[in-house]
Amino acid sequence: MSEPLAVSPWSPNQLSGTGICGLLARQLETHSRPDFVPARLTVDLFSPVINEPIQVRSEVVREGTRITVADASIEQDGRIRARASASFLIIGAEPEGKVWSPVRDLPMPPTGCLSPDGAPPLFKSGDHEWTHDFTATQNPHRKTTWQSLPPLVTDEEISPFQRAAVISDATNLVCHWGSEGAGYINTDVTLTLSRLPLGYELGLRAENRVSREGISVGTATLYDRSGALGTCVVTTMSNARRQIDFTGKT
Repeated sequence: MSEPLAVSPWSPNQLSGTGICGLLARQLETHSRPDFVPARLTVDLFSPVINEPIQVRSEVVREGTRITVADASIEQDGRIRARASASFLIIGAEPEGKVWSPVRDLPMPPTGCLSPDGAPPLFKSGDHEWTHDFTATQNPHRKTTWQSLPPLVTDEEISPFQRAAVISDATNLVCHWGSEGAGYINTDVTLTLSRLPLGYELGLRAENRVSREGISVGTATLYDRSGALGTCVVTTMSNARRQIDFTGKT
């Protein structure tokens, strides 16, 4: 059975998308090479993963001199519950010339505020201060989270790619957590990386959200103390009848 942290807030009998993304990334990175970077991870969350024993399978789709593509899936009772694909790209020199990129002012809490061994996440809402208090963060303002994760698998150090994959699923929360709670459930996650995270802390800031008739797409910037390193995108659908109210109101 999984630790409580891995259990879905939507149902006590299901695993959270964060752990599912991490496990699929853990399996896929076995197909990478030292001079390659995991540049994209896409996870399809189309069926609940029950809090019971699972099987994680993977295969290489193509292995070339500059790109490797691999697929993975989580299976229970002979059924595929979630699947993922990843692209690993070889690193190299930057091309010559100047190219536009945005100037980002990414918020960071004080150094050492979270334990390297994992800690409750910090949240920043609009111009408010960082806090662990979910109640204080339930409002309509722009969300940012700052996190340090425990090991994904017991007695196994979490890798930088796994760390990024786990936090990528929190894009749904930072983009869709409003004044009445979280009312969207994500059906997928796409993580893109220009480099691997440095250190044990990662931040995720909401950048954009477009919504219509119960379907919403959220985009967030993934970053560490050295700056932005990638983008996360989720496609979500309304789950209003089971909306999660983090204030504990009924």
